[in-house]
Amino acid sequence: MRTKGLLIVVSGPSGAGKGTICKELLNRRDDINISVSATTREPRNGEKHGVNYFFLGRDEFESGIEKDAFLEHATVYNNLYGTPKDYVMEKVNAGEDVLLEIDIQGALQVKERYPEGVFIFILPPSYEELRKRIIGRGSETEESLKTRFSSAYDEIKLVNHYDYFIINDEVDKATDLMVSIIVAERNRVMGNVEEIMRTFKKEEKGC
Repeated sequence: MRTKGLLIVVSGPSGAGKGTICKELLNRRDDINISVSATTREPRNGEKHGVNYFFLGRDEFESGIEKDAFLEHATVYNNLYGTPKDYVMEKVNAGEDVLLEIDIQGALQVKERYPEGVFIFILPPSYEELRKRIIGRGSETEESLKTRFSSAYDEIKLVNHYDYFIINDEVDKATDLMVSIIVAERNRVMGNVEEIMRTFKKEEKGC
């Protein structure tokens, strides 16, 4: 019945577990498209171009910015990140749902350009748990750890810009909450009135 799909934007501080929840959501639901972001950072172990990210050179990325090729873009820890616009909007306009797992800077840009989106903020159970998760990755230098820890509190203060929050203490429970949010948003009256009335419109020769 829906004429437009949902643009589901998920973000939160580094180490909150948003990637794990999004992965579990996609394992459960085959009716949600994942948008692959572009970045200038180097691939981590096991990451593949076009699957985890589009890994671009800085010149190529900056050329895309000039051509308005990104729905959002931001600088995070000295690297550029962005969401290719055409793919996302083509899916949404075709009635399909698209999931964006992006940083907070990027999410706020998306909200300015597409406020109809569904914005979900993932939180850790506590700051100490957040520290433990980031350290446990084993992929950060001592300097980058300090940067991430000092940024986390400022990022959490931006939760008021989001529609929903999920505390990620258990992945299954957090994913259940995300599914519930998506189901509720799919059945909102606002945005679906015209299609509802078109479906149940009286025929000229009828009651």
